[in-house]
Amino acid sequence: MRFVIYGAGGIGGTIGMRLLQAGTEVVLIARGAHLEAIRERGLELLAPGEQVTRQVEVVGHPRELGYRPDDVVLMCMKSQHMDAALGDLRAVAPDGIAVVCAQNGVANERAALRRFANVYAMLVILPGLHLEPGVVVTHADGIGGVLDLGRYPQGVDDRCESIAERLRAAGFSCETDSRVMRAKYAKLLGNLSNSLQAATDMVEGSAEIARLLRREALDCFRAAGIDCASREEMQGRYARGLSYADIPDVPRGGGSSWQSIARGTGDIESDFLNGEIVLLGRLHGVPTPANEALQALGNEMARTGLGPGSFTPDQVRTRIDAAIPADSSAASSAES
Repeated sequence: MRFVIYGAGGIGGTIGMRLLQAGTEVVLIARGAHLEAIRERGLELLAPGEQVTRQVEVVGHPRELGYRPDDVVLMCMKSQHMDAALGDLRAVAPDGIAVVCAQNGVANERAALRRFANVYAMLVILPGLHLEPGVVVTHADGIGGVLDLGRYPQGVDDRCESIAERLRAAGFSCETDSRVMRAKYAKLLGNLSNSLQAATDMVEGSAEIARLLRREALDCFRAAGIDCASREEMQGRYARGLSYADIPDVPRGGGSSWQSIARGTGDIESDFLNGEIVLLGRLHGVPTPANEALQALGNEMARTGLGPGSFTPDQVRTRIDAAIPADSSAASSAES
């Protein structure tokens, strides 16, 4: 079994390096300065008590690979890049190849299933960081992270079990889960604060906004009949699979959206996080002014090049208030 890591940033690069260290064949698909740095120097991984550089096969595009029947493609790019990546992969890869969506949000699996028959959803809880070409960082201590997976839309098969076995051998906590999308919807609730973290650095006053984002999402889930794992289930899963430790001179920084803003990439995944709740709200008649405001704010920061922490919680609340519909029932729901 060979793992093709499509998107070798903080998540993909860390998973790829750990698989490589465990003796699994790995090829990375990277781009730009990161691609060139890996070609020149190898991929460097910084972790608690560890600094390692390994040479690894890396290409810049899916067409540069010859595909094998047992290949597993881990889609690790951010969701805003998924559609283009799937198009490039579909042009060269066989329909039966295993495609694993190791990303935030819940829209990627459906997009992949339009093009490939064997799609797997993966819950990723991994403190990966990528701010410098050729270097990935993880602050996971001991177990490398939680990487649960199952077939999409549901089920577990032999290939799923084989993937999990390789990931466990590479030091990850990996359980097969026939209903893993329940956990991915639960993780989405936390990811709704990604744009908020990028905007405010989660200073005092931000937590109240985070709760509002979550309440809107839960209202949408109920209206749409979406089954979401409970907070207690997720906390129990985290407790079985992950702890953190400091790395000297390498602060943990923020999550994926914060990293996009810090690196000045020009794009952000808020359309697939807050935007997922906005979509559900529009489909089911549920007001979502807080998520609408954070979706727009995240895109504005990415477009204009504003850095992390450019807004106060009060400024964010003003934008949320402006997004509340004029009728009082919608306003009441947003404020409850």
